[in-house]
Amino acid sequence: MDCANAISTTIITSAIFPKKSANFRVFNVKCSSNNLSSDGAASLVERPWKVADARLVLEDGSIWKAKSFGARGTQIGEVVFNTSLTGYQEIITDPSYAGQFVLMTNPHIGNTGVNFGDEESMQCFLAGLVIRSLSISTSNWRCTETLGDYLAERNIMGIYDVDTRAITRRLREDGSLIGVLSTENSKRDEELLEMSRTWDIVGVDLISGVSCKSPYEWVDRTGSDWEFNDNGRNKETFNVVAYDFGIKHNILRRLASYGCKITVVPSTWPASETLKMKPDGVLFSNGPGDPSAVPYAVEAVKELIGKIPVFGICMGHQLLGQALGGKTFKMKFGHHGGNHPVRNLRNGCVEISAQNHNYAVDPESLPEGVEVTHVNLNDGSCAGLASSKMKLMSLQYHPEASPGPHDSDPVFGEFIQLMKQEKVKA
Repeated sequence: MDCANAISTTIITSAIFPKKSANFRVFNVKCSSNNLSSDGAASLVERPWKVADARLVLEDGSIWKAKSFGARGTQIGEVVFNTSLTGYQEIITDPSYAGQFVLMTNPHIGNTGVNFGDEESMQCFLAGLVIRSLSISTSNWRCTETLGDYLAERNIMGIYDVDTRAITRRLREDGSLIGVLSTENSKRDEELLEMSRTWDIVGVDLISGVSCKSPYEWVDRTGSDWEFNDNGRNKETFNVVAYDFGIKHNILRRLASYGCKITVVPSTWPASETLKMKPDGVLFSNGPGDPSAVPYAVEAVKELIGKIPVFGICMGHQLLGQALGGKTFKMKFGHHGGNHPVRNLRNGCVEISAQNHNYAVDPESLPEGVEVTHVNLNDGSCAGLASSKMKLMSLQYHPEASPGPHDSDPVFGEFIQLMKQEKVKA
């Protein structure tokens, strides 16, 4: 190479090794003139690895530098942590995460890629994804694309190479925090901090943004390759109206597998219209946010209680609690994960459950005749309700367990029995 087109630097290590040493080395490092600026000075070249290009600013004033993947821009949301070891695709497509950044405590995410068969809804509703380590490759026979490409196509932001353990401890100590995620260098830290401190998720109706707009029929069952509990199924068909407050596909699949013909209706569907359909039972689904922010849903639940068998899951459980005259409250950091122990007070058994909620029902505020059937063993919170007189049952957690363990799946059979008893009476 011509000397005019290169810079040669000699590094001699004789200060460390004597000249006769076999470890003595002379290195010639050459840099192409293409990397020189107009004045002959060496310019920086692009690094072969990604550098920090994103910030997560929390309302407590902490700033977390990270690397971005998925979409770019600026987004605001409530930061919650999820302790599930698997099932990140089901988590990011769960409508219950609307308005929230999901922080995965499992450090390694993305290694199985994504596929359309594991989606829990038709789109992603979460505000963003926070992880420790993003897999650089995928290895799964069902994989159709990488997690980063999947999020980018759906305009969802993600960050990695951030200390998720430290953030999780902060959330456990201080409670859920509002955060702003940004890849825009033009926005100052102070500006992002102000955004986090002036935005609130409490009292916001998030259900209307995730619910379907018109009724539709659901017929898809759990696929034969994935069926895990086909004992004691009823051949009889039960007509069920499912209120979509952010319903997950696998809740519908499990109901269909247990012998239900399902009509899914919007969150604002009048109770009077439901009764005209003469269903055997009504399901109130999971969903995001504050149950106190959706009085129209509480009113519909109240009008249906006692007239027809009803089953509430997660948000549906909280709406039932309010419709019964009880109170709900925001938890410190909620329950999010596939490993929460719950005691079934009726049979004494302990179920390992999948949970995703930030609000809970206060059992002390419930009227007489309403039985607390399940209790969360981590904090003693109410995890299930029932009343034979009012023909209702509910769970605070997700019996479809997608992702999660299948301990609670038999509750769908209990709903079938509740509807069967009413059919016999009729």
